[in-house]
Amino acid sequence: MEKQRTLASSASLTGSALHTGENVTLTILPAPVGHGFKFQRIDLPDEPVVDAAAFNVKTVERATTLVQGAVKIHTVEHVLSALTGMGVDNALIQMDANEPPIGDGSASAYISLIKEAGIVTQDADRRYIQITEPITVESNGSVLVILPDTKFRVSCTQAGPEGRFTQFLSAEITADFYEKEIAPARTFVFYEDVKHLMDKGLIKGGSLENAIVARGDSVLSKEPLRFPDEFVRHKILDIVGDLSLCGRFLKAHVIAIKPGHGINTEAAKILAERCKSLVVPVVISAPANDGGLDIMGVMQTLPHRYPFLMVDRIINFEGELKATGVKAVSINEPYFQGHFPGHPVMPGVLQLEAMAQVSSIVMMRKTENAGKIGYFMSADEVKFRKPVMPGDTLFIECELTSAKKRLGKASCRCLVNGEVVSEAILLFGLVDR
Repeated sequence: MEKQRTLASSASLTGSALHTGENVTLTILPAPVGHGFKFQRIDLPDEPVVDAAAFNVKTVERATTLVQGAVKIHTVEHVLSALTGMGVDNALIQMDANEPPIGDGSASAYISLIKEAGIVTQDADRRYIQITEPITVESNGSVLVILPDTKFRVSCTQAGPEGRFTQFLSAEITADFYEKEIAPARTFVFYEDVKHLMDKGLIKGGSLENAIVARGDSVLSKEPLRFPDEFVRHKILDIVGDLSLCGRFLKAHVIAIKPGHGINTEAAKILAERCKSLVVPVVISAPANDGGLDIMGVMQTLPHRYPFLMVDRIINFEGELKATGVKAVSINEPYFQGHFPGHPVMPGVLQLEAMAQVSSIVMMRKTENAGKIGYFMSADEVKFRKPVMPGDTLFIECELTSAKKRLGKASCRCLVNGEVVSEAILLFGLVDR
């Protein structure tokens, strides 16, 4: 079994974005096992993180756009394609704008960036999705079929208006083949589509330096075609990037006819659904006599009850100063009726309350504090990094950093799927009931 891989160090690239025309610096950074690909907008308050996940895809006109909460990341396919094509499993991609630099319209700049950073092997098996039965997606004359295979192979047919520039290529996608034969292929547009795209506010940063324009049977480009079939090779580049949004490496044969971002990402969503069925659920089973507290133990320690008890159990204590609690966030939580209709998000103040309750449990483990109530007094250095949705499991980590008589201070954070979603330094006091 192959192992997961990440970057050996960080590396940065600066340039203009294709559709917005903005100047942007992109940095790729190492990430831990199981992290996958995530984008971080360091130009926004609290530097929010967006998962490179199929279910975050919102628009696909001429590019793949991710949206999580109010945060958008445009044109993600090239950098994701390069990372996947080079066999990287886990990376954090930081940007100071909402779209990566386009470079010369290919993935070559990202290949250079990855090689500059270096790649290292991690101590965990790579996550694959093995196709066991055909998957077919059709839309507006485009077809994408995913068949079982022992390797990752793409067979693609590209055809323009009136059948112009019809090209076909079939190949196994290995890191070496991707770097030499796929990554250099540039994005392209047909001349009759240019005005339509400009009218929609797209390709503001487009030029012959970062795209090929096909006019009639001719091509307009700063340099000659890099391959006789460069168009179909770029289509494969996009397929590799878009399908990576399923969250796993593929063992499959992808057959694509006139593909585009829409049909690619629809296939990625189907694959992501199948990935869910392959995930072994986290079973929280720490009994009260093994360093944790079940729900009855929590209720014996805290006076809180429905709807304000924000801890389902304590899964472990580390010494006398640290504990980890768990809250399963259900759609049945009463606050989801109004926060917000159609877009349920756990209020940040309730995440703070969960931290305070776990901190109080740590404080009340001391014999002299038994039977008291913890009053939340203040919160400092509060940061909310990602929204918490119904279906998430909130892990609440708290460490008591000082305890003087009845006053305690704790460093806390909440995590979902190993990612920090909120954090704070809390001050609270204990009083008699």
